[in-house]
Amino acid sequence: MSKALAAAALALGLGSHPTPARVGVSATEFHLTLSRPAVRAGVVEIELQNDGQDPHDLRVRRVGGSHTFSIPLVGPGNRRTVAIHVRPGRYRLWCSVANHAQLGMQATLRVKPS
Repeated sequence: MSKALAAAALALGLGSHPTPARVGVSATEFHLTLSRPAVRAGVVEIELQNDGQDPHDLRVRRVGGSHTFSIPLVGPGNRRTVAIHVRPGRYRLWCSVANHAQLGMQATLRVKPS
């Protein structure tokens, strides 16, 4: 279990044995591709894999929500993971570098009740 996942699990009172959903996000110029379109509510590990030529980051926010989760810049060929707790709803994912989101680097993840 990753340190980030363990910290998220403890913060949520889940003990040390949560089974997180995993979502891979491939970033290329100028697209985000999700490994799956939906997950169940709870702890989710989101891994950003930069398959492009430019640095990219990732922002995640529940539609209608105000808190934004972030994965900082990831260089070409690298990856980084964040563990977050999600509630049912739709989540917008986007790259916040320059105008990448406007050029198509955005996606939607559905979160179903657990």
